[in-house]
Amino acid sequence: MQLQDLLFSQGFGTRRICAGLVQQGHVRVGAEPVTDPGLEVEAEGFHFEVDGVAWEFHEKAYLMLNKPAGTECSSKPSAYPSIYTLLPAPLRQRPQKGGVTGVQAVGRLDQDTTGLLLLTDDGHFIHRMNSPRHLVPKVYEVEAKHPVDERACQRLLEGVVLVDDPKPVRAAACELTGERSLRLTITEGKYHQVKRMVAAVGNRVEGLHRSRIGSVALPADLAPGQWRWLSGEQLAALGA
Repeated sequence: MQLQDLLFSQGFGTRRICAGLVQQGHVRVGAEPVTDPGLEVEAEGFHFEVDGVAWEFHEKAYLMLNKPAGTECSSKPSAYPSIYTLLPAPLRQRPQKGGVTGVQAVGRLDQDTTGLLLLTDDGHFIHRMNSPRHLVPKVYEVEAKHPVDERACQRLLEGVVLVDDPKPVRAAACELTGERSLRLTITEGKYHQVKRMVAAVGNRVEGLHRSRIGSVALPADLAPGQWRWLSGEQLAALGA
């Protein structure tokens, strides 16, 4: 693969822009800058730098983000900043078929919900993770307005009926973690599902944080607003 094509595939702009980056000495391979956009490189495992920032070639991008409160999972937010502003430009500009560019959130979290969010440019991965057929567990830490007890947990496990949704929904697991807090695991992704489930047992969510998706937990050292690549082991565990 030519270096300019590799840069294009990684979201560094059009092929003309990528060729210009190389020609103007913005790209380093190893210790030295390169100036030939047509340089043939082996894409798999290829490391390079653009303006001093290190990158590695990824055929598909798979990321985790610690979503902070006060952000929207939309590229066209209505009231709060977009989560995509937390990512570097190349990840927002990765080319895809059909003209859609950049990584996309795998499902959404409300603007006031924090925690683990996955992003990718792999449409099959998004479909698999969001499909109710695959029953991917998502774990939420819930802070409630009123005290919670074992009876509330039992009702959530047995199933509750949500407003405007006649089919009962059930929690896959429910654990009390404090007087007004619980850990709730769900395998669906209905609109405001956790908030509506808690409301169905006579309480109200005051704080909501997603701590795990499948076997992937939010790392303790990933601060709100920070992102990182998913490891090969994590991707394998998620079935990517």
